[in-house]
Amino acid sequence: MRLPTLRRNRNSEPGRVLGTARLDRRTKRLVGRLRPGDIAVIDHVDLDRVAADSLVAVGVAAVLNAKPSVSGRYPNLGPEVLIAAGIPLLDDLGEGVFERIREGDQVRIEGNTVFAGDEPVAHGSLQDAETVAKAMADAREGLSVQLEAFAANTMDYLRQERDLLLDGVGVPDIETQIQGRHCLIVVRGYDYKADLDVLRPYIREFKPVLIGVDGGADALVEAGYTPDMIIGDMDSVTDDVLRCGAEVIVHAYPDGRAPGLPRVNGLGVPAILFPAAATSEDLAMLLADEKGASLLVAVAPTPPSSSSSTRVAAEWPRRS
Repeated sequence: MRLPTLRRNRNSEPGRVLGTARLDRRTKRLVGRLRPGDIAVIDHVDLDRVAADSLVAVGVAAVLNAKPSVSGRYPNLGPEVLIAAGIPLLDDLGEGVFERIREGDQVRIEGNTVFAGDEPVAHGSLQDAETVAKAMADAREGLSVQLEAFAANTMDYLRQERDLLLDGVGVPDIETQIQGRHCLIVVRGYDYKADLDVLRPYIREFKPVLIGVDGGADALVEAGYTPDMIIGDMDSVTDDVLRCGAEVIVHAYPDGRAPGLPRVNGLGVPAILFPAAATSEDLAMLLADEKGASLLVAVAPTPPSSSSSTRVAAEWPRRS
């Protein structure tokens, strides 16, 4: 197999890539130091699309990953992004690559081997469209089982730890009617626009209660919907959306402090406090479950499936 020749790297030849090595175990931090034609040395298991997009934007000549770029836990999209951009990806090089290559070294990639000068310093797995597609297919096979188990475990945990999370305060009374209805909980993540587009037929048919978690409320409005409820710290939802008529639930600390409440009050929007130690998304799920939702669907930044990162959290019988 031959590595693609990248026009932006004048030192590359068919079958090999030359460049200056830049290393960091945090890809996000490394991107700030990279220059076009550099070779990025990362330590990033399950390389995500955001990280891959940033590497492509910089114009790296190749990516060397100490970890597997697709572990099989879920179908992450980062490797596909790099391959589609014609950027060679050599992964599973091992931790030793960070000891044998130094910042600023001139390195050469030939096949599945990395050289510093004439000395081979690391061997890995050279990825291409076929190997990435196979790894993604294998990851997708087990995804539905993992998500079902995750969803069930999440709600079991939330129910078992309800008293601890709520610190004895309990779930507040609300005006929104949830009993027996579906609830769509939206957290604004990477693919929220595509997710909501996929869910349009579902929303049209089932008319679920629309719950926006902070900026997720803006995501609903951008998609053409009006949220029924907004839950969160109120740090990423816009003023206009807060005034849209949705019932507003402000996430407070267990001791009752609510940094987001003065902002809501300043807008003249009535709000209900919900003190708890959980995350705002957890509160949305707890609230919907406690109020008798028949199904919870969460659009959240979770591992994406083959068509969407929409997570169907679980289905439970209506509470008596």
